[in-house]
Amino acid sequence: MHTMNHRITLAERPVGDIADSCFARDDVPVPTPGPGEVLAEVTWLSIDPTIRGWMAYDTYLPAIEIGAPIRSSGLATVIESNNDAYPVGATVTGLTGWQQYVVFERGFRVLPDGVPPEAALSVFGTTGLTAYFGLLDVGRPVAGETVLVSGAAGATGSVVGQIARIKGCRVVGIAGSAEKCSWLVDELGFDEAINYKTDNVRRSIRAACPDGVDVFFDNVGGDILEAAINNLALRGRVVLCGAISQYNDVAPTPGPKNLSVLIGRRGRMEGFIVLDYLSRAGEAIADLAGWIGDGELSYKTYVVDGLDNAPQALNTLFTGENTGKAMVRL
Repeated sequence: MHTMNHRITLAERPVGDIADSCFARDDVPVPTPGPGEVLAEVTWLSIDPTIRGWMAYDTYLPAIEIGAPIRSSGLATVIESNNDAYPVGATVTGLTGWQQYVVFERGFRVLPDGVPPEAALSVFGTTGLTAYFGLLDVGRPVAGETVLVSGAAGATGSVVGQIARIKGCRVVGIAGSAEKCSWLVDELGFDEAINYKTDNVRRSIRAACPDGVDVFFDNVGGDILEAAINNLALRGRVVLCGAISQYNDVAPTPGPKNLSVLIGRRGRMEGFIVLDYLSRAGEAIADLAGWIGDGELSYKTYVVDGLDNAPQALNTLFTGENTGKAMVRL
């Protein structure tokens, strides 16, 4: 074990795009676990859009403090333990932060043996739970309905679309390249895919969803949200999961200009946070594991090596470079 803990910390809050100057690197002594505490070596980091919000301002969690490690979930191996719930050698998942070592007392979950780290941080992690509960509990799709997904080639959107297909829905995805659109249709079983960079999104949604959109799972916000609302079916539901198109905006982005459409369509828009569903994680993981075992659900990861490359991995979420779940292997 090293005697020093290498960390990436918050140097300044981002304004617009995330700049290198937002991050600092330091080495501090590896902490010693106290009574009831655990020391674990971080092995993988989950890279998620919400990190951008945590860096900038208070959200559903307080903003990261200047000088503190960048907040992030991840995987770690227990190397010292004063807590019977976390035996030495166990692999745990929780808010590790961007650092080599983490000390904690609670709030981490021990992973079962044999779960690949890529699966633990993607389909069985926050993104898989977000897709499962956001679609099924908030969107409530019914077999035969049309489900539209923005950010469909991302970690959450790709799982949302597959769950909708498994539930008997027609699925249309929106992504940012021809390659991603082909992946959605040819490998994940989406019925159609729209390239928002080359297609007229409003017209393409109307053509792909001639009876309207029954459930729109939104990871993007902005103009795409407005286009989806315009094509909402009677009693359609809009699931507000993210707004990644707006996270780097310097000035507040105007909201959709067509919210009044919801009145006549008797539509519903609802946001959610996956933390509200953690007590039911076992329910989701059981279904997701069953679908993977049956060959009905697959996942893709985008792996970047090295803690010092975590800022680069975070920026791929906003440039569209990644397909599937972004993560860092330490």
